[in-house]
Amino acid sequence: MSLLICSLTAFSQSNNINVTGTIYDSEGAPIAGATVVIEELLKGVTTNVDGVYNLSTNAKSGSYTLKVSYLGFEAKEISVNLKQGETVNVALQLEESSYDLDEVVVSGQSIVNQVREKAFNVSVVDAKELHNTTLDLGHALDRVSGIRVRESGGVGSQMNFSINGFRGKQVRFFIDGVPMDNFGSSFQLNNIPINLAERIEVYKGVVPVGLGSDALGGAVNIITNAYSKNHLDASYSYGSFNTHRSMVNAIYVAKNGFTAQLNAYQNFSDNSYKVNVDVADINTGQYYPNQTVKRFHDQYHNETVIANFGVVNKSYADQLLFGITLGNNYREIQTGARIVSVFGGWHRRGNVIMPSVKYKKKNFLVEGLNVRINANYNLGQEKNIDTLHRRYNWFGEYKEYEGPGGERSYSLYKYRNNNGVGAAAFDYTIAEKHRISLGNTLNTFNREGEDELNPNNDTYQQPRKTLKNILGLSYAYETENWNASAFTKQYFQQNKFSQSYNPTGDYGDVAYRDQINIYNFFGYGLAVSHFFNENFQMKASFEKSYRLPDSEELYGDVINLQGNIDLKPEHSYNYNLGASYWLALHNEHQINFNLNGFYRDASDFIRPRLNNNQTMQVMDNLGSVTNLGVEAEVRYQSARHFNAGVNLTYQDLRNNTKYEEGQTTESIVYRDRIPNMPYLYGNADASYTFENVGGKGNLLSIGYNMLYVHAFYLYWPSLGSDKLDIPEQISHDLNATYTYNEKLQFTLECRNIFDAELYDNFSLQKPGRSITGKIKYTFL
Repeated sequence: MSLLICSLTAFSQSNNINVTGTIYDSEGAPIAGATVVIEELLKGVTTNVDGVYNLSTNAKSGSYTLKVSYLGFEAKEISVNLKQGETVNVALQLEESSYDLDEVVVSGQSIVNQVREKAFNVSVVDAKELHNTTLDLGHALDRVSGIRVRESGGVGSQMNFSINGFRGKQVRFFIDGVPMDNFGSSFQLNNIPINLAERIEVYKGVVPVGLGSDALGGAVNIITNAYSKNHLDASYSYGSFNTHRSMVNAIYVAKNGFTAQLNAYQNFSDNSYKVNVDVADINTGQYYPNQTVKRFHDQYHNETVIANFGVVNKSYADQLLFGITLGNNYREIQTGARIVSVFGGWHRRGNVIMPSVKYKKKNFLVEGLNVRINANYNLGQEKNIDTLHRRYNWFGEYKEYEGPGGERSYSLYKYRNNNGVGAAAFDYTIAEKHRISLGNTLNTFNREGEDELNPNNDTYQQPRKTLKNILGLSYAYETENWNASAFTKQYFQQNKFSQSYNPTGDYGDVAYRDQINIYNFFGYGLAVSHFFNENFQMKASFEKSYRLPDSEELYGDVINLQGNIDLKPEHSYNYNLGASYWLALHNEHQINFNLNGFYRDASDFIRPRLNNNQTMQVMDNLGSVTNLGVEAEVRYQSARHFNAGVNLTYQDLRNNTKYEEGQTTESIVYRDRIPNMPYLYGNADASYTFENVGGKGNLLSIGYNMLYVHAFYLYWPSLGSDKLDIPEQISHDLNATYTYNEKLQFTLECRNIFDAELYDNFSLQKPGRSITGKIKYTFL
């Protein structure tokens, strides 16, 4: 399949040859992003959202070959006679392809127009090319330049996501433009299978107003599968550590516009991998350093169903869907924030009950006005279960204590976060090249709970409420070579909570005082993109952004994150400058170069630290942090056979707080690198597809991926000689997929082939070598 990327010349001239038309699929629907190329001239364009292309180039009159291609469709070639100064109209229909590529394609190469039309620094992962793998969304994104996905363990463990050094809640996540702030613990990136997504957009540093976000470091927008006809597929995988994953995707589309969609998936794992730890005998205290032990209390499972029904392609709605998301999860908690804490009975249960509505309409009421409205409310609950009065060590031995108690908190705390989200986006084309956009997102949070082991505890009756609203307005100017956007955002947050105090001074006399914090800020930004010629593009963007404290950061997550109601909003001046160059070698061979530099100047930077007893994390403000970095990527593509790429990211996060609060002497950690954050990392991948293996049309694809993370400090480098660094990490993965008769796929994967020791967060060890097999069948 041709992935040649070219662009239109700015103006047709009298000696140009010109060809225009529309590209359709087999059902007559226009195809956006299809590549149209004049083979002899190696000149081409991509179709717009209506499937229309306009190709004009300086050449002699004559007979030429016009080639059209698009991912998932058979390429088509026809001969056309073109004359200088005349325009020929050629409309073509593509048929679905009998093969799929299996490599990761980032930076938008498979969806060209998604990148070319945006002035923002955005990368795109084509998730359809990974549907044969056992990857979840988190591990798929971990292969993208500038991104690090860090986990506290195996399947279902807490995940921390960073873009160019900004991490955690500084990065916001969306599904089809809907914020994931209230999706609950059953719905996080490292337990959502890649098959749910069609593509993933990653915005680095500057986020469009249409996403309605208070992100400080970027955003991830997951675009789910949108089939235009009936579809049904199912998959199942089994792997090391007793890991099972399964998924079903189904959609029904009637001729009258009625549609019903169902996505159901399940994850289960014992996470019984081995770790290297120091162990003390539970009774004698005898010390056993550097022991290899198996995790014994880390089982996780979740089951999720996402159902939508409604209508599409109606006069009053391009899409109107009513939906329900139902999820259930069980998680055993093996460790605290550090691996020295070990538990044997503590666990959590949770569920999601989330009704939703989605509405889209182009040319709403007036020509050029596009509307998107989404709303959902999570009625689910979480339960923290810690009733065993024991102390465990890593040998699985425990010491039982008399009386009531728990491993950490003695709790049967059951609570609801009562999260609701409403989002609306309006785009209006006021002239051919001019467009304005308005976006607003409202988020509510109200934690209510009770503990049946301590029903009279007033702590659980205190308010924990948050109301947040993000309003954005932007203006965009778009031509064939220029794309510019200027925008402003208004950030509002109201937090209601209470603080304890002693009204009389007597021991044990506790009362609560209600408090309200209100924040109101304005941000702004500008993004510009320009094609200097058909192969060379540059992008630049700037934003003054704010990030309001998240509800879990304020009130805790009841596991390993302690709340901090004194957190202040953080803000940052974000600068990005990037360049892309596409080099066409011959016919369907191409090399793509991407280079992006970034600078962040953040104040009141929110970062995790260990609490006083070093068993939990707590979020805290750091007065000033700067981050200067660069990311680079080179990718080679050769039609449907070979694909390879390598990316590397360097980021220098420094503590720029010269004087700590209340101090007059310079901080000892001034200009130190921020600890517990990788600063040099990268990926390399390659894949090759063999055709007609074991029969005509059958394919065998072999893929390889490498992850590299340079050693980094766990604590502040200037505090003592013992830096407690995380060692250099290199991991290699292999996979093979055999596709039979277009519908049946068998996949075998081996991750971390050489069983390297991999670490994340505060030295928490990740799984070693694992082997997984997967089978997928497409019925429709």
